[in-house]
Amino acid sequence: MSNIIPEKGINYSVYLNGEDLVGTAEGEFPNLEALTETVKGGGIAGEFESVVLGHFKSMALGLTWRNVTDAFVRLAGQRAYDLDLYLAQQDYNAGLGEYLARSVHVFVKAIPKNANIGNLVVGEKTNTRTDLEVLYLKLSIDGRERIELDKLNYIFRVDGVDYLAGVRRALGKE
Repeated sequence: MSNIIPEKGINYSVYLNGEDLVGTAEGEFPNLEALTETVKGGGIAGEFESVVLGHFKSMALGLTWRNVTDAFVRLAGQRAYDLDLYLAQQDYNAGLGEYLARSVHVFVKAIPKNANIGNLVVGEKTNTRTDLEVLYLKLSIDGRERIELDKLNYIFRVDGVDYLAGVRRALGKE
């Protein structure tokens, strides 16, 4: 019997156009927070937040650099960038007593919205930071596509279910 316990990230890499962005200290994945509207009125005992199908608030990808780098400067240009983020995730199979390394891959198309050069402290890293606005996101785990969100083309898929297919048809986009 297997009992998989997700534990932690082992390590990660960030790539821009296939080139490893060496110098990142840490990264912060985008948050998929749905747009909502409060529903209340006759026939409802109170109120609730209703999601807007397939629509999400602003999503940011954050990269913190140890120091000011050429990669930081490159990502300051105001244009869209394709970034591949790979995480080697450690899971423990309690049934077999073995560790597993799983691949988590996040691909984003994003535009920089903040380029913070960082801090000046003697003998310490600068904590330079890049924040990018995510327009497209695809999450794959062990090579299997799990989530795809394309804000500009009305696509939101989770485990193969496209929640915006009906919206595209209603808008004459299919």
